[in-house]
Amino acid sequence: MTKVVAVTGNEAVANAFRQIEPDVCAAYPITPQTELMQRFAAFVSNGQVKTEMILVESEHSAMSACVGAAAAGGRVATATSSQGLALMWEILFIASGLRLPIVMPVVNRALSAPINIHCDHSDAMGARDSGWIQLWSENAQEAYDNTIQAFRIAEHMDIRLPVMVCYDGFIISHSIERIEYLDDEVVKKFVGEYKPLYPLLDVDNPKSYGPLILTDLYHEVRKAHSEVYKKVPKVVVDVAKEFKKISGRSYGLFESYRLDDAEIGIVILNSAAGTTKDVIDEYRERGIKVGLLKPRLFRPFPYEEVGNALKNLKAVCVLDRADAFGGSFGPLYLDIAASLCNFKEKPVLINRIYGLGGRDYMPEHAQGVIDELIEIAKTGKVKVLKEYIGVRE
Repeated sequence: MTKVVAVTGNEAVANAFRQIEPDVCAAYPITPQTELMQRFAAFVSNGQVKTEMILVESEHSAMSACVGAAAAGGRVATATSSQGLALMWEILFIASGLRLPIVMPVVNRALSAPINIHCDHSDAMGARDSGWIQLWSENAQEAYDNTIQAFRIAEHMDIRLPVMVCYDGFIISHSIERIEYLDDEVVKKFVGEYKPLYPLLDVDNPKSYGPLILTDLYHEVRKAHSEVYKKVPKVVVDVAKEFKKISGRSYGLFESYRLDDAEIGIVILNSAAGTTKDVIDEYRERGIKVGLLKPRLFRPFPYEEVGNALKNLKAVCVLDRADAFGGSFGPLYLDIAASLCNFKEKPVLINRIYGLGGRDYMPEHAQGVIDELIEIAKTGKVKVLKEYIGVRE
């Protein structure tokens, strides 16, 4: 059973939280995430869920409360954006280092300074190597679906790692879309009863969290921790297969759009993928073989699978909605380049930075990129490897 509704992305994710009913949820408001927790807090206040809401004085405290609750043995969730995620920085590493399956939607917003409340990906990209699994979402439906799947992935006994569900601030969070909600009982059955692992509140079996580890063991602990991430892609795919059975919607490590016979391609995250697909359809009607790859699992990055999907193209543009200041290229570009670096034959890669601080990504931007790729595929020559597009001159 599904229910078709018209809701914002934040409302959709709040409803997923209601259906899953975490034991503990720590909350602090920050635009454009605030509506999500406001709506979920209303569910708590109205008695629709039994979640313990912890209202804190900062995002640092929100994540600290989540760490304590998860270590105690509860199913735990929170949400944040931008500066809030940055303020959690210290505790992000603790949550992943302690293998705590916390789920946190990140409503993507530009980092200060200057202050900007609109969308880009600098927040989640800044936290990409903090040990959290990252799932990215093109629209409100995907944000809802990814949130439900995130609990299964995080809580898998082979994984036990925290998960961020990323979706674009305002563009997805505050725009009303057509969404298919799953039945409450279907979601509850899919997510299942929470199974704590080594809970602190099991007083008959004492244990310690976060002990001091010095040079004798820290290196080995980190190696063991690193090995866990190798198991994540398979679990993500397995959970997606089960989710398809209850929803009819397919998910993988990434989405390929008209890529099978493509000669040129675009790699792009989240909401801008929808605009790009429309432009690709227009070029396909003109006989231009262009396709798109949209990453879904960004951490851990599926280098082998992505490399194999792109290796036979002639030219690829990676579009980043964040920049690595002081680095050579945008963060998504660097991972795509790494996925292709060991192939003898590989496409020419270029990097374009777009949409910072909520700057609109328009069809003409995608058209300009495709036209440039067509020329590169013909000549093999690149005028500029990295460039900002949509900039006012």
